[in-house]
Amino acid sequence: MAEITAALVKDLREKTGAGMMDCKKALVEAGGDMEAAVDWLRKKGLSAAAKKSGRVAAEGLVGVATAPQVAAMVEVNAETDFVARNETFQNFVEELAKIALTVGDDVEALKAAQFPGADRTVADQLTHMVATIGENMTIRRAKVLTVDQGVVATYVHQALKPGLGKIGVIVAVKGAGELDALETLGRQVGMHVAATMPEALDITAVDPAALEREKNVLSEQARASGKPENIIEKMVEGRIRKYYEEVVLLEQVWVHDGESRVKAVVKKAGAELAGFARFKLGEGIDKPQGDFAAEVAATAGL
Repeated sequence: MAEITAALVKDLREKTGAGMMDCKKALVEAGGDMEAAVDWLRKKGLSAAAKKSGRVAAEGLVGVATAPQVAAMVEVNAETDFVARNETFQNFVEELAKIALTVGDDVEALKAAQFPGADRTVADQLTHMVATIGENMTIRRAKVLTVDQGVVATYVHQALKPGLGKIGVIVAVKGAGELDALETLGRQVGMHVAATMPEALDITAVDPAALEREKNVLSEQARASGKPENIIEKMVEGRIRKYYEEVVLLEQVWVHDGESRVKAVVKKAGAELAGFARFKLGEGIDKPQGDFAAEVAATAGL
């Protein structure tokens, strides 16, 4: 039998798109014969993954997981919403969020981690799922927040099941108060973030480029009024304050009462917001708009 080298396994993986462990097993079963190994993978339905890897995946699930003083959030995409209701896919997203709690939010590190209950890495498990479920899937992003004292609360909007949905938020709340109270505050902030989509935690965290663009637009609008430059400057200052109230979490009006500022609510609770993250499934992905009738006809061979 030919020696099963790492290079041989790599070649088979590149040729078929199957996972590393599946490729190694195929070569062992085929006695090191590449073509026989390809046939073995095809019979197992594992080489089909390569054909699906170029298709747009904008559906799927956002998953969250928590442990004391830390929370993780991941987004895993698939091609259709139908897959989001697949139990195997749901379990994968749940496990990935738990892995992120210890591995961190670097996607490549997550892919290289061992997947629980399987003799595969996370990346290989994903490839295996692509082949068995029949859709392209990708691990798009992850975020982990931690605090030294306090909680990292989570909120999933319209959860499909606990910890899984299409909009997820994690909120780091620092404080020495009762953990249950901090958790409640964090969840309320999470609901607020899900609804208002803030871009920054505080004014200092606003993207300088975005702020400069806003100032330029507001200045041009103000000059169109024909006002003197000193008046224009004051007009822009006032509108920038309004801009902050729209994009900065701590400056926003608290959605739960419609009048307080988020910073006032947090201060009253004796807490501090140390960070937040919001994932909306598929945001920013260019999804081609297809002709559904034509797709059905093509599937039916018409």
